[in-house]
Amino acid sequence: MVLLVPVAWEDMPVVGAMRLAWLDGYQELSPRHRRSAPAVIVAIDEGSLNRFGQWPWPRTLVAALLDKIAAARPAAIGVDILFPEPDRLSPEWLAPSVADADPRLADRLAKLPRHDALLAASIRAAPVVLGIAGLERGTLSETAPMTPSLQKNPDTLRALRRYAATLRSLPEIDAAASGHGLLSADTEAGVVRRVPLVALIGETPVLPLSLETLRVATGVQAFAVRGGAAGVEAVGVGVSVPTQADGRLWVHYTPHDPSRFISAADVLEGKADPAELERKLVLVGVTALGLIDYQSTPLGERMPGIEIHAQVLENVFDNALLMRPRWAPWIEAFALLIAGLIVVYTVPRLSPARSTGLLVLLLVALGAAGFAAYRGAELLLDASVPGVATAFLFAAMLVETLSDANAQRKSLQERLQHEREAAARIAGELDAARRIQVGILPRPELVFPSERRFEIAASMEPAREVGGDLYDFFMLDDERLFFLVGDVSGKGLPASIFMAVSKALCKSAALRRGQPINELLGEANLEIARENPESLFVTVFAAVLDTRTGRLEYCNAGHEPPFILTPEGEIARLAEGGGPPLCVIDGFAYVAAEHSMALHGIVCVVSDGVTEALNRAGELYGVERLKRALQRNGNGKGPAAIVDAIRADVSQFADNAEVADDLTLLVLRWNGPSGR
Repeated sequence: MVLLVPVAWEDMPVVGAMRLAWLDGYQELSPRHRRSAPAVIVAIDEGSLNRFGQWPWPRTLVAALLDKIAAARPAAIGVDILFPEPDRLSPEWLAPSVADADPRLADRLAKLPRHDALLAASIRAAPVVLGIAGLERGTLSETAPMTPSLQKNPDTLRALRRYAATLRSLPEIDAAASGHGLLSADTEAGVVRRVPLVALIGETPVLPLSLETLRVATGVQAFAVRGGAAGVEAVGVGVSVPTQADGRLWVHYTPHDPSRFISAADVLEGKADPAELERKLVLVGVTALGLIDYQSTPLGERMPGIEIHAQVLENVFDNALLMRPRWAPWIEAFALLIAGLIVVYTVPRLSPARSTGLLVLLLVALGAAGFAAYRGAELLLDASVPGVATAFLFAAMLVETLSDANAQRKSLQERLQHEREAAARIAGELDAARRIQVGILPRPELVFPSERRFEIAASMEPAREVGGDLYDFFMLDDERLFFLVGDVSGKGLPASIFMAVSKALCKSAALRRGQPINELLGEANLEIARENPESLFVTVFAAVLDTRTGRLEYCNAGHEPPFILTPEGEIARLAEGGGPPLCVIDGFAYVAAEHSMALHGIVCVVSDGVTEALNRAGELYGVERLKRALQRNGNGKGPAAIVDAIRADVSQFADNAEVADDLTLLVLRWNGPSGR
């Protein structure tokens, strides 16, 4: 429980995402009710574009729109539009295009007022705030106007969102504005939850468009930033607006409300009631689909960014500010501590059903307390992280309690039937070990389902429940087949464990890098000897077949020499190269050998469990009988049939005598590079 408590402070991605989703749920269940309407949005919507043409409009039309709004005597006008480039429809841009066709028309056009100058004049004549966009990179212009600010403690600004530069309107237009407000806001997982009420452009504090419009409306010449070493506490713009420590505000949303909007076409045509704009904070923005990115909100809907600025102003005027106080993590950790202590105390003393009911009550109480704080005091307290941590603790306690009870029952059963259960457990473990051992050996039909260049079959029958023989085969690349057969000294469970280790280390050495087969066995010798506390050893025959040429590179580490069967029925043995078994001599330099296989030639590798199989009379199966079995079954039959025939012949020879050693066979036939 103590280890879970710090989760309330950790800002891990999973924890942070869960917390934000939970806080969004408060607003989805109970969105803010709109009590006042300080802001009105004049929207350049689809109807405006249909009436006055596509965007961007000529600056004269934008100037006319601002003049119409200003005539209604609003408190201030915030413009969520940037004018960073000259108006290409202005007369001075049109004059050169008609100069050749009509010089007199070009001269008259050149004498007409510039559109940018007309727009600047309209902005200068009204209380207009222009938007600026924050940029992560760039150079900040020292001549760009910015609203002055007051700070008593410079440390207050360290936690603020910082932008390196800004994208602004043309200097002529930008200088005419009464104020400049930031348009940028960061999204969290694509959702706008928090917007900066003060941010930094370089080292200069700046207000968002919403608060800058309010500052111009109140007539104050500068805004104040109040706070301390912990961060920002409030921003003053004629009124004091509390903020989070990083200068941001949790926006308290209402659903999208069409009554906030007035079409720009209605304003330009005089259809809008001037009383709707009088003494209002008028926000001008483009809302036509395809011209802006609609932003996702915690309510699960998308709305234009200009409406989010209006919602911020409503938050301020209605005093409906959501706050996540600095002490929120302490409260959440304390709630987790109390709920955790209840779980720790009660779960061992109650039945699982009752303890589950208690958990449900605790989770409901945590959720209800968080929602009550939101509804009653507009505080954002997270109940999800304490709730999930409590549920995790409950699961751990329940598992521990049930495990303890189960252990006690098992202890009583073991006292009554210890011997029988011990025998059954050992038998089960050996059976599981046998299944695991057989399962890790590859099966040709699964490893090479559509291979035609060669055929391969293998079989391993342990003398006991588990054995110490091993085989493996896999492709080193598109053309080279690696295979090996091995035999660990000893039998039973120790040999099977050493077999698994040896197989894994040999395969790892083969796959790490392309190297000669003798160096591979030398490396495997070092690796296996390092993991050999019982001083076991293992014989290994390893080879690499080049499927294009039939070249067989091999090395024999003390294993039974393989048999080569030609299509004509002749049998030979691969007795060259090699060295002692692995883990016998440290650092031994093994010698590789080569053999060129005939087309449809067969190589058969066996363990000594085949040649040294005993019948009831104590006679050995022997090499000669194995040769006869190969010659008898090698003509026209595939490797799988040969393996089955040899196993059947050994079984017939042994005649149900006790098996003395593991029996392993691997038969490979090369069909040529085309596989036909």
